[in-house]
Amino acid sequence: MVYSEQEEFHLKVKKGDVGRYVLLPGDPGRCEKIAGYFHDAHFVASNREYTIYTGHLNGEMVSVCSTGIGGPSAAIALEELVHVGADTFIRVGTSGGMVPEVLGGDLVIATGAIRAEGTGREYAPIEFPAVASFDVAWALREAAMGKGYPFHMGVVQCKDSFYGEHEPESMAAGQELKAKWDAWLKCGALASEMESAALFVVGAVRKVRVGTVLTVFGNQTRRELGLADELQFDTDRAVQVAVEAMRLLIEKGRHDPSISQPKECS
Repeated sequence: MVYSEQEEFHLKVKKGDVGRYVLLPGDPGRCEKIAGYFHDAHFVASNREYTIYTGHLNGEMVSVCSTGIGGPSAAIALEELVHVGADTFIRVGTSGGMVPEVLGGDLVIATGAIRAEGTGREYAPIEFPAVASFDVAWALREAAMGKGYPFHMGVVQCKDSFYGEHEPESMAAGQELKAKWDAWLKCGALASEMESAALFVVGAVRKVRVGTVLTVFGNQTRRELGLADELQFDTDRAVQVAVEAMRLLIEKGRHDPSISQPKECS
């Protein structure tokens, strides 16, 4: 452990405090709500942007840990959770829609992420793709279909500057930001957010499974085109899908010897 022999430096947890399966919202305020879906949930720790609860799903220990905003803090959470034994993660986040077909209130299940952020570059060269774990993306798709919620699967865009997206004209690099945004749209990027690219790359390097399901709050492309853009801020659908996906992964792990035990990370 870095700086501490007793507990993780940022999360303030040790082995036995969290389960193999962890849900990762950005907002600490959503952790207690998510933990409400667990059996026998209890508070574990809270420090900085990280709040953690642990309970059980289908008889398996599971946890929820907030990551804060952006790649650096998300990567720290993932690293320290891996240190204490977690190996399967679902980011339960929020996003803004990009292509016009993605509506406020829809869910987006990321299959990959555009690496327009900096954290992943300190783990792997930019040529290495940020890709969701197939097992986790499959489970999220099955869960969303089972719930009957509208969802999309595909590539999302991840950036470091929230206001670089929403106010590019105010930035010295505004022309570059606008040009790249237009390119991502032409490539069919579904939604924009700030954590999945880093999580996917760190997960690949640490040899753990990571997936993402996002609530779409609204779609600025639709507004710019003069189309209706109904804003939706309820994250409960994404939480339900993530919890059900974890149940599916737990059951699959019990019947598939190849994924029944955590992988050793060097």
